Amino acid sequence: MQIDILPVLQALGIQAVNEASSTGKVWNSNEPQNVHAIFSPVDGKEIASVRFSNNSDFENTVLKAGDAFRTWQTWPAPKRGEVIRQLGEALRQHKTDLGKLVSYEMGKSLQEGYGEVQEMIDICDFSVGLSRQLYGLTMHSERPAHRMYEQWHPLGIVGIISAFNFPVAVWAWNMTIALVCGDVCIWKPSEKTPLTAIACQHILQKVFAANDVPEGVSCLLVGDRSIGELLSHDKRIGLVSATGSTRMGKAVGAAVGARLGRSLLELGGNNAIIISKDADLDMSLVGAVFGAVGTAGQRCTSTRRLIIHESVYDTFRDKLVNAYRQLKIGNPLDENMHVGPLIDKDAVRAYLSSIEKCKAEGGNFVVEGGVLEGEGYESGCYVKPCIAEAKNEFEIVQHETFAPILYLMKYKALEEAIARQNAVPQGLSSSIMTLNLREAEQFLSSAGSDCGIANVNIGTSGAEIGGAFGGEKETGGGRESGSDAWKAYMRRQTNTINYSDKLPLAQGIKFDL
Repeated sequence: MQIDILPVLQALGIQAVNEASSTGKVWNSNEPQNVHAIFSPVDGKEIASVRFSNNSDFENTVLKAGDAFRTWQTWPAPKRGEVIRQLGEALRQHKTDLGKLVSYEMGKSLQEGYGEVQEMIDICDFSVGLSRQLYGLTMHSERPAHRMYEQWHPLGIVGIISAFNFPVAVWAWNMTIALVCGDVCIWKPSEKTPLTAIACQHILQKVFAANDVPEGVSCLLVGDRSIGELLSHDKRIGLVSATGSTRMGKAVGAAVGARLGRSLLELGGNNAIIISKDADLDMSLVGAVFGAVGTAGQRCTSTRRLIIHESVYDTFRDKLVNAYRQLKIGNPLDENMHVGPLIDKDAVRAYLSSIEKCKAEGGNFVVEGGVLEGEGYESGCYVKPCIAEAKNEFEIVQHETFAPILYLMKYKALEEAIARQNAVPQGLSSSIMTLNLREAEQFLSSAGSDCGIANVNIGTSGAEIGGAFGGEKETGGGRESGSDAWKAYMRRQTNTINYSDKLPLAQGIKFDL
């Protein structure tokens, strides 16, 4: 199945193939020296040429965003929520075209492309309700005729740095909540997937224009890592929300921390599923396979490790091997395919290097990997999902490889399995497959999983927007999306009002004049 991408781009408002954006606008490039070709991993073809933003664009955008914030923060939160409600409706209208573009530009399956746009729609719905629930607290004062309470105010400019694997959903997680909180946003998408960002900006700007939203409330800067560095170091950016590798997150965190700014980091995952002797093995198989090969293993929540009870190890390993034989790898726009390509050839090289490192450390591959060649694989980005019997202590197992490589290991006692699951630097998502209530509760206890997400009888991959999303340790500690994650985008203020005719001091202190 092939796709004529030009009608899709045009349906999403992108009329030219050499566009760039800043301050919420898009224009043709007059700077050919800064134009970058964008290729699809699906077929290796050039989709478009995009002008990357420069330092001047950044400065103009920050100034424009700062001006917009002074007005936007005065809009009542429910009115801001109404704008986001209309964005959700616009996304519903463009779901098919935007989903196709996500699939073609990034390489994930068409169903996953549609699912990512649905995540955007869902977070819009969540944020609309949130706009009427930005609650503070009232507490009793120890002083007579005094009232104490706390309230939340917007931070100002929020910088959003998103990754290629979810080119639009993670931006929406941040942007919709930040906007209903009264913040304004500057988005730096992955330079590998800028077209989906430009398409989203077109959709958003039409909604803004219909509601007289101040120019600069949500801006887009397409560029390389230098734009992210500018966002991280600029003291005018109240919060930097960054999604990507642990290495990138450490650089962002250090830069933002050096100026005592705020950062929200969603970084790497090294996620495990524990397969208990009391697990439903057929159900576990579905969770494990989708977790390992969905998005070609390029989710931060992808399943990297299976820790399997020794009594069911051989049976479950054989089920996995048989399931992998049935996987269909190819053009993700063909809905019959299970696995699409990796994002680019650098990712392919990292995949091959990880396989070699695993073998060098003693790993035994029960399903071999490799790069696919021939008709339909011309981009050079299609690889075979593979399975290795390995030890948790292997250096390569301790690292996150953004590719469909799954490591298997045995355990005897649940305490051993939990300890092994936790014995990696990352702490994003985790799961246990068991029908044993005691095991489930032990896994969820404070002595159980040390991850930000811990599931029972579902896999590691596929979070709902209603819950806070994020992880611990080298995953960064940030929380996005649902629950009370909105508090990261606001500043807390405690207020005390004295309505008496005296001025008593706290703690009974006397200060008479």
